[in-house]
Amino acid sequence: MRQQLKDFPLDVKISFHKVIEQYEEQLESIENDISKGYIKKMLDYISDYPQLSEGFEDPKLLKKYKEPIKVLLEDLFPSILTNNEIKAASVPFHNILFNSSRRLKQILKNAGDDFELSLRNMDEDVIYVIACIQILKNYYDYKIDISRPLYYDIPDENGIKKHYRIAMNADFVEVLRKDDTPKLTQHDVDLLLQNVDKVELWKEKIPPKSYVFKGFTITNLTDVTIDEAISELKTTLLFEEINEAEELQKLEEIFRSIYKISDLRVGFTVFNQKEMIFERMDNEKANSFILDKELVNDCDTGICKQGFQKLIDENKYFVISNVDEYIKKNDNLLARNLKKNNVKSCLLAPIAKNGKLLGILELVSERKNELNSINAFKLDDILPYIVNTVERNKNEFENRVKAVIQSECTSIHPSVLWVFEKEAKQFIKDLDKDGLASFKDITFKDVYPLYGQIDIVASSEARNEAIKKDLLDQLDLILDIIKKAYAIEELPIYDQVKYRISDFKKEIEDKLNASSEQKVFNLLHKEVNPLMSHLKKQSDEIKELVEEYKEKLNPETGIVYNHRKKYDETVQQINRTMSRYIDKKQVQAQEIYPHYFERYKTDGVDHNIYIGASMAYKRPFNKVYLFNLRLWQLSTMCEMENRFYQLQENTPIKLEAASLILVYNSTMSIRYRMDEKKFDVDGTYNARYEVIKKRIDKAYVKGTEERVTQKGKMTIVYSQNRDEREYLQYIKYLQAKEYFGEEVEILELEDVQGVVGLKAIRVNILYSTDNDHQGTITYEDLMEELH
Repeated sequence: MRQQLKDFPLDVKISFHKVIEQYEEQLESIENDISKGYIKKMLDYISDYPQLSEGFEDPKLLKKYKEPIKVLLEDLFPSILTNNEIKAASVPFHNILFNSSRRLKQILKNAGDDFELSLRNMDEDVIYVIACIQILKNYYDYKIDISRPLYYDIPDENGIKKHYRIAMNADFVEVLRKDDTPKLTQHDVDLLLQNVDKVELWKEKIPPKSYVFKGFTITNLTDVTIDEAISELKTTLLFEEINEAEELQKLEEIFRSIYKISDLRVGFTVFNQKEMIFERMDNEKANSFILDKELVNDCDTGICKQGFQKLIDENKYFVISNVDEYIKKNDNLLARNLKKNNVKSCLLAPIAKNGKLLGILELVSERKNELNSINAFKLDDILPYIVNTVERNKNEFENRVKAVIQSECTSIHPSVLWVFEKEAKQFIKDLDKDGLASFKDITFKDVYPLYGQIDIVASSEARNEAIKKDLLDQLDLILDIIKKAYAIEELPIYDQVKYRISDFKKEIEDKLNASSEQKVFNLLHKEVNPLMSHLKKQSDEIKELVEEYKEKLNPETGIVYNHRKKYDETVQQINRTMSRYIDKKQVQAQEIYPHYFERYKTDGVDHNIYIGASMAYKRPFNKVYLFNLRLWQLSTMCEMENRFYQLQENTPIKLEAASLILVYNSTMSIRYRMDEKKFDVDGTYNARYEVIKKRIDKAYVKGTEERVTQKGKMTIVYSQNRDEREYLQYIKYLQAKEYFGEEVEILELEDVQGVVGLKAIRVNILYSTDNDHQGTITYEDLMEELH
């Protein structure tokens, strides 16, 4: 029992004078002799305890006067209701309860010896202000409404927290002002009501113990556990994500409160109606008692026919009160997983909207009959909120999917989305006005282009070499099988196929051309594959060789896919990593100045950037933003080269890269072409830029047979002397940052078709084994380390 609060505006005096006064009034007016005699005897008995009327401050005296208090309050606490009512006499805000009903005593006993009763969400500052407001109401007669529900949270014997709403009766309370306490003025009250959160002001105007609380209150508790659980569930579902681990745990606790099962477990399984399969939630911590560790499963083998009908067809509860009996009659994934998880009774509830099942809520218990068709109806008031939440999350996920598709599959970058939104709004207005509308091409004028690429060197040669190795490996495998077959059975057809294969091997070893793979494919399809069906019947040894051969084939093409797989996986991993890296860096670059950005994967990663005033919404443009972006591009591509080689420590094969930047100092116009769903340069003059982009990586240094792009070097192609000066400054800065080495070349390029007068700066890149350019090494050192 908590003692009186030291810092409290009311000096509490526990008194029963108002009850005694009411009995004395009744004695004068009551006519029934039995009732009159009872009241007279009771008052005579109480008169021996004057402290009950005078009042006392020490709560410990409640124990001393326990019996007379019980007699005095008999009418207020009838013993005939003591096992049903949750009721006690009390001192408000102090959690001092006395003369409790038997049911309340049992509730507190079940909570445990170490449980301390306290009001929910009520710190001492809040209690102080509320007590002051009671003074304003009861002593000064101000009509102030501070009604708010008060709650006690009390665990039961199983540790399940139960919730009780408090109803307070203050009929037997009197608030008195002490003689030395000044009266509050209207100005004081106005000031207090404007500053309810400033407890120090309240303590100044109504100091601690400046008024007297004389009397007691009656506290009635109502078990609102289920109501509270449903309310908390609504809040959780409406404002939180249900697939987060913490929220899933909270849901489990809520359902335990509703069902009064301390070890109740909750699961959820997604239903994919399009494919008629069960799926796990995205969150790996979320339980699914239908699937357990499986990611997906078809409905036919997932649950029984009855469960399928109730959940999917009828959208009704499917209850298994006795799982052991269910397992005896059914052999499906649900039965096996319930047994695996020691489930003895379970309730599967359909999460359905408009007759379409979205998912299944699973409640399980380790005791039979604990979940049954009767208590299943507790979910009736809850499921609509779960349905709305699941539908909302499903829609949000689908929107995310659409956003990813837009991000990954189209060229509409967020930086220019505002223009498309503006045009879309106009499109809708036109459509609503007369039913005719067209989405116009969108043009951005006077923008500066930036282009860069990090390309895999000799990618065609590497791919062809992988194809060549796979074809030769496959022909060797076939040759080995036919030789063994010929040793067993000397058929001329074996010898003829062996000759054909040897001939093909020689041709491929000499030179792989575009038709080589098709020739081998025809040979396999027409001659080898039919032969294999016969060969595996010859002996167990040959049968085993044929099976091993087939395992090494790509099931879609029938061709060995080993070296090509390593090449494809390496290229995919490089492209994916490079793309993610520049996408991440792009977020930072947008802070320089909003601009359009696109990147695309080839044998490497290329990117286009356009920057200018027309691309930014109401934001002035200055060329300093262009210079910043050029420096960002140069440093980012150096970092990408580093990532390229760091990544290859774990790739199946080793590849090499060459990087190039094109500098174009004139502005141009670009147009988003609705028919092609992409940006393109606008106008004949601007098309020259596209021509240069496509041809410069194949350009040669003037007077040599040397390609302008080289392994281990950054190549910057330009046409104006001012571009040269600008980029030499950037290079000098990045040399100090150990991005570049000291080898800087100024080169002239051979003219290519339609492009003349180009020059290039070529500078060697420094590499590091970490991400911070510490301990940089040259390209030659890097190759030695990797190989």
